[in-house]
Amino acid sequence: MSAQRFALSFRDELSRLKRPLRLAVGLIVLAVPLAGCGTGALWDKFAKKDDQFVDEPADKLYNEGLYLMNQSKDTKAAAKKFEEVDRQHPYSEWARKSLLMSAYAAYQSADYDTCIGSATRYVTLHPGSPDAAYAQYLIAASHYDQIPDISRDQGRTEKAMAALEEVIRKYPTSEYATSAKQKLEGAKDQLAGKEMDIGRYYMKKRDYTAAINRFKTVVTQYQTTRHVEEALMRLTEAYMTVGVVGEAQTAAAVLGHNFPDSKWYQDAYNIVKSGGLEPSENKGSYISRAFKRIGLG
Repeated sequence: MSAQRFALSFRDELSRLKRPLRLAVGLIVLAVPLAGCGTGALWDKFAKKDDQFVDEPADKLYNEGLYLMNQSKDTKAAAKKFEEVDRQHPYSEWARKSLLMSAYAAYQSADYDTCIGSATRYVTLHPGSPDAAYAQYLIAASHYDQIPDISRDQGRTEKAMAALEEVIRKYPTSEYATSAKQKLEGAKDQLAGKEMDIGRYYMKKRDYTAAINRFKTVVTQYQTTRHVEEALMRLTEAYMTVGVVGEAQTAAAVLGHNFPDSKWYQDAYNIVKSGGLEPSENKGSYISRAFKRIGLG
């Protein structure tokens, strides 16, 4: 149905629905004089209600939204205009465009929940649209921008990673996939940082098994993050402390092979040497396999 035809049918339907209202108003007006009251104010009240059912052209609402967003920088008011297009002209091409612009305006206002809702609706209704990739990216970016610092729960970070991976999986050749990959590395770095923070805490408590498990997660899942060098050194330290020297030697050897100029390698080397040993890689160790898997080592 075209926007014009929809607008006409919408007004016809409203006219049909308003007939009983007008009849009721007429009865009330007839009854009011019996009580000695005036009718002007009452009639004005109902007349104003009728005036609210006035559609505006879809293109007019859409352009007003663009103006508010680009010229007035009032993204909240712009979002309302775009939402009005969808409300008044839900089956039009303008409604499809407005839904995406509404998501974008909400994102610009840092109203991330609204952005995610509008963008998700867009992807659901228009999965084959050329702009679906951007809508999916807005969902991911909204989650990403809410990532908390490492001292807090990282549930939002995990949601961001899942949404970013969705962009990369669904739209691998789009321009948004490149940006999503960059953000994904940032999200991984955040989770790795959280694991390191907890691991250090356990080291201070001398709970070496718990600490090893945290550093192991960094080494096996987040090898491309900036935290992996310290994680290998901490594994060297923890394994030497509990007497698992083979893994300590492997951690030091892998660190030295992949990051020979790292400040953490010197520390790991000194720890192993203090036990009268040398860094030596065990190819069967999970540490060695983790780096082989991603083409390092």
